[in-house]
This record gives sequence, C-alpha cells and structure tokens, in this order.
Amino acid sequence: MPAFANETAFANEAAVEIVDLGKTYPGHRGQPPVRALKDVTLTVPAGSFFGLLGPNGAGKSTLINILAGLVIRTSGEARIWGYDIDRDMRAARRAIGVVPQELNIDPFFTPRELLELQAGLYGVPKADRRTDEILEAVGLTRQAGAYARSLSGGMRRRLLVGKAMVHSPPVLVLDEPTAGVDVALRRQLWSYVRRLKDSGVTILLTTHYLEEAQTLCDRIAIINHGRLIACDTTEALLQRLDAKEMTVTVSEAIDSVPESLTCFNVELARPGRLVFHYPPSRIHSGEILTALRDAGLTIIDLTTREAELEDIFLQLTSQPDGAAGEGPDG
Repeated sequence: MPAFANETAFANEAAVEIVDLGKTYPGHRGQPPVRALKDVTLTVPAGSFFGLLGPNGAGKSTLINILAGLVIRTSGEARIWGYDIDRDMRAARRAIGVVPQELNIDPFFTPRELLELQAGLYGVPKADRRTDEILEAVGLTRQAGAYARSLSGGMRRRLLVGKAMVHSPPVLVLDEPTAGVDVALRRQLWSYVRRLKDSGVTILLTTHYLEEAQTLCDRIAIINHGRLIACDTTEALLQRLDAKEMTVTVSEAIDSVPESLTCFNVELARPGRLVFHYPPSRIHSGEILTALRDAGLTIIDLTTREAELEDIFLQLTSQPDGAAGEGPDG
C-alpha cells in the first residue's frame, strides 16, 4: 500500500477544527432566510476515522462544502490541518481531498488521464505524481486506458477516491461514498479506505448506512436542523441508550409470563418465547437467567441484541425543531 498521507500526518493534533460555524442562505421569492448551520463547533482528531451523520437536510453537505471551498460561511472559523480556509486558502485546499456524492467524471477521459489532469490542477510536478500507484491501489490498473464511460458504478466510485488522493492530502472527506454500490464493491472500497487510514490519512465520512458508520468510525458527530447534537466516541454514544434485548425460547409451552418474572420488563412474543428489555448498567443477563431457572423453565435458545447506532441516532434526531435544515446544496 503506497503511503499517500502527508509525511507529517500527525504533526497536528486536529485534522479539522470548526468553531461557531454558521451558514445562512438568503430567502428566495419571498421566503425567509434559511439557517443551514447554527454555531457548530467540532474537532476531527488527526488520524481518526470520523463519522458525520444526520438526516437529509441536517447541514452535513453545507459543512463539507464550506470546508471544500464551494460554499462561503456566514460566520465562525474553520481550519484544515491548521490552515484557515480563508486566510490560508491554498494550503487548506491542498490539505483536503473530497470524494463527492455525485459521480462527476468526464466520460471521454481515461482513468489515467483524469488522475493526471487532477494532479496538474493541484500543481503536482510530473516527477512527483503517483498515477500508476493510485490506479493500482484503487484496483483500476487494467482499466487505466479505457474511457471512463465504460467503467461500472463501483469503478467510478473508486476512481473518485483516486482523484481525491492525487495531491496526497492528509484529510480525506467521503460524502456518501457507497450510495448505489453493491456489497462486494462496498467491501473492496472500505478495505482500501482502511488502508489509507493506516497510512496516516484522516477520514471524514458521511453516510446513511449507519451500520457502516458503527463498524468503521472511532468517533461520530450527529447534526440535526443545523445544530451539533452529539459528538463522542462510537462506544460512548452506544452506551448512552443503556438498552439491551434478550429473547429466550423455553421448552415449556407457556402462554403467559410467569408471576416470578413480572419484575422484569418482559413480554410473551409467542408461546414459549419471552423477550426481555433491560438496562445492562443496572440488570445483568445472569439475573434474568437465574430467574428463568428458578421459575422452572428450560432454556433451549437465547439471543441478545445490543443497542445499535441506529437506535441512538433515531432517538437524538427525533426532536422537533422549528428552524429549517440545509440550504439548496443538500
């Protein structure tokens, strides 16, 4: 795996620093202005795999587009790799690579030509370009000379990742990178992204596949209605819910919950199957198993379900907010 990351990958403790960032879009045709971001303060640690989550219209794309220089902020500050996005614009742009949600690839160029063109736009000298290394890393060596229009959707996604890495940025932003990608190609893409992270690249991911975020990200921020409503390690976020489910199947054909088990939050799903809902911080699974045994029941099957990121996400984003969400860019 080629080391695409900046050699000073961990010279900065924070890869991205956002302080009181705000964005208000002007109203159109008599409509009031839209506050897309409301004083968001956020730090993405260097070397992390950071998830930025939120419902549609929450403010994610506005935030990313401000970092990428596509949207002008209304207030606040933002720094990428220590460079202010306005005062040190060129350095900040070189420190970030953005993989957009849309497949914006010129169909009449080959992957090699597109990477060379992108490197030229970033001012990378020909002697320093890693076109062949990047093509190999994203699995497009065989297709290097084919027109981009002939590539599959998954190949185009990987080509976008390659384009974002031509200038070896220490920060890589992935905006819904697996939308519409099949399972096999999704796994291949994540395998490559993990290798990038291992080489020192900081990953900032937005996705609606919450199971991916839970598996991949070590820290997660959640935005809703333009506000930052949560930011913590993935493990700490999951612990907030403090909920667990245990489904127990017993050999006895019981048609009601035994009296000795009513002290638990338990329901009879069907004859012989009991479902317990409990907070693991206060009730241990062993207590339930002991109670089942004392009730004279014989366990023949048992499954548990831990709290998932989707549960905490829905809980946090279900709160109403009178303000509108993102602006016209999504």
